[in-house]
Order: sequence, then structure tokens, then C-alpha cells
Amino acid sequence: MSELTAISPIDGRYANKCSELQEVFSEYGLIKRRILVECTWLEALCDAKEIKECKALTAKERRELRAIAANVTLEDAQRVKDIEKTTNHDVKAIEYFLKEKIKGTSLESRTEFIHFSCTSEDINNMSHALMLRDGKKVLRDAMDAMTAKIVEMAKATAKVPMLAHTHGQPASPTTVGKELAVVSARLKRQAAEIDRLVMPAKMNGAVGNFNAHLSAYPTVDWEKLSDKVIKSLGLRQNRLTTQIESHDGIAELFDAICRWNSVLLDFDRDVWMYVSMGYFKQRTIKGEIGSSTMPHKVNPIDFENSEGNLGLANAVMGFMARKLAISRMQRDLTDSTTLRNMGVGFGYTLIAIRSTQKGLGKLELNVDRLAEDLDHNWEVLAEPIQTVMRKVGMDHPYERLKELTRGRRVNAQIMKDFVKALPLPKADKDRLLKLTPATYIGIAEKLAKLA
Repeated sequence: MSELTAISPIDGRYANKCSELQEVFSEYGLIKRRILVECTWLEALCDAKEIKECKALTAKERRELRAIAANVTLEDAQRVKDIEKTTNHDVKAIEYFLKEKIKGTSLESRTEFIHFSCTSEDINNMSHALMLRDGKKVLRDAMDAMTAKIVEMAKATAKVPMLAHTHGQPASPTTVGKELAVVSARLKRQAAEIDRLVMPAKMNGAVGNFNAHLSAYPTVDWEKLSDKVIKSLGLRQNRLTTQIESHDGIAELFDAICRWNSVLLDFDRDVWMYVSMGYFKQRTIKGEIGSSTMPHKVNPIDFENSEGNLGLANAVMGFMARKLAISRMQRDLTDSTTLRNMGVGFGYTLIAIRSTQKGLGKLELNVDRLAEDLDHNWEVLAEPIQTVMRKVGMDHPYERLKELTRGRRVNAQIMKDFVKALPLPKADKDRLLKLTPATYIGIAEKLAKLA
């Protein structure tokens, strides 16, 4: 397969933007983690004193077993796939592969303890949880880099006044930095929710009751042994399950990522609007073409690319979060084919983050355009003027300013003449006369520095 023959753009056009996820969410990544889980389970059985038939490992054997798990090659994965052609069962192919692997070694005496008492879902749910754990690390690094860039921009533009727009109409001024700080705070909050989640896992047999385990070794504390294996891999035990781990934890993770993505998508659209309004210029890249017919164009393509990919990511993960929480009785197989697409949502998310970051790297603040827009909207000072009029008890302040400004453009002179004619205390009048749209920013600069 090449970039030109891939069906999905994740493995084609955008492959270089999410290459770190290939090892995690590929078939190779799944096989590698299945082997790790099987080897970790076998090691735990060997360590259990009550399971005398599964001899304790020597130091050398422990190293050898761990090396099998740590050094899974593409050739190993291909051998598993070759075995699967006969078994027509992917997890059983892992078991047979491991039995081949230890044949002729001192580990061979434990052959029948590979996959002992396990149902396929014991191995799969653990492997999927490990994939999500590792994939989350890749995403979180990219998310943090994205947020750090926005924080950097927020602090650099903390003092730069900007006309705000509510309902698309001119509103009380703010600063560029403060609006960026809002985005960074939202992203950090959602990232903290992602970090809070530790993937649940189970290793309790065919229907979650350790039936087979107890039939062979009734004195073993199987819950404790299972918990030890699960925690050793950085996961947490779900004690109450059917044949499958219920996937609620996966749904929670996907929903949390979707919320982070929605914040970034909102940001993409706002930056797109600010570019269209001229608040930001875009640096041109030598050789790049904006339009095939209009030579002058410099399009905000990175933010558009990000918006589209975030939509795809949230569509995939949103569906999975809704679907995976549902399984008929003790188990059906609809989760299996769905889970194979976990990397799709992660891939589109990572592509989107990197597109936004690329776009931000091209932006230049157009301070002149920002100042011009502020100076053309003196009517925004109707708010502070009527507020001071209220303070001193004047009649109908809101209505008087509404009559002066609503649906009209007023300039500096009109606003100043209006203030001069008001019977206000000198301190209040002087303060209002000094006020301009560019200085009417409240504590926006202070808030921007909270980014």
C-alpha cells in the first residue's frame, strides 16, 4: 500500500501527520499488545504458589518471557496472521503463536497455561485499553503543544484591543489576548478530564465469574491475581462485567476527546472569521497557490482542514461512544468490528490539531485593522455612558443612549458632545471623555495573563 493506493486519507494523504499512531492502532499494534497481555498473564500464573503445575520462573526464564512480549516484530505479527488463516480466530492465533515461540525452550512446560481460563475478550479488552492508553499519550502531547501555542499568543497580545462581536454585531471591546486565553482555559479543562480517566479492564473469564478458574484451582484468589495483572499494565479493574468489559470507560474517553475537539473546532471557526475580517493576515509561503484561478488569494485552508477533520473525528468517536455501551445480554460481536476503528477517531483528531497549529504559525496580527474597526464603532461606548448615568440617578439613561446609537454609526465627536451635555459629576464626566473604544476593555489584559 502507498499513499496513492490507500482508501483512507489517514493512511494516504495525511499519513505523515499521524504516523505515531500507526504502531498503536494498527493490526500490528493490536497483535503486539495481545502478546503482552498473554505473557503478563502467564507470568502471573507462574508466580502464584497455589498453581503448582505452572512452575515458578527462573530469573532467566522471566527475562525470556518478557523479551517475547517486548520484541514483537512485523514478522511475528505476520506469523500470527498466517496462523489465523487456519484458526479463523485472531486471539487463538496468538495462543498458538506463543506456543510455537516457547517450543524447545525451558518455558515449554507451561505451554497449556498460555491463555489459561481466559476468554478472548479477556485478552482483547486489555489490549484495547492499552492501545487507548498509548494513543491518548500521543494525542495529549499534541493537545498540550497546541494549547501552549495559544497561551503564547494570548500573552503576546494581552494588551491589543479588539472590537468584540456578539451575535455578529459590534459589542464591548476586549483584547485579542483575553479571547485567546478563554480558548486555552477551555482546552485545559477538557484535557484535565481526559487525563482523569484510567481505562478499566477485566480478566475474569467467559461471563465474568471466574467459572473456569475456580474449577481448576478453587483456593486461588483469582480476583486478586487478576487485579495484579491489570494494575501492572497501568489499567484499573472492573469487577462487575459480562463476557465483555462494558466499554463505558471507552465511551467516557471518546466523549472527553470529542469535547476537547469541539473547543478546537469553535476556535478554528473564530480564527477563520477573524482572518476574513482582516484582524489577522496570513504569511504567504513561496510556491503555494491559494486559488487555481484567482492569483491574489491566500485562503485559511489549515483552519478549514482542521474543522473538517475534527468533524470526522467527532462523528466516529461519537458513534462509538453511543454504540459500545450497548451489548446484547452477556455479549454480542458488534463491538469487535467497531473497536477496530478506534484509531480512525484518534487519527483525524491528530491531523486536525496539526493543521490548526500550522495555520497559527502563518498568522500575523493586523493591528491597524483592529484599531480601524474600533475607531469606526464609537457607539459601543453607549454602554459605559448609560451605566454612569444610572449610577447618578439620571432619567431614562438606557433609552436616551438607545435613541442616539441604535442602528446608527456615531463618531467620537458625537459621543463626546453627548457626554459634555450631561449634568454629571466632574470626575465621572472626565473619565468618560477620556474613554475610547480602544481603552474600554475592562480587565481584559489582566484576564489574558491568566492563560
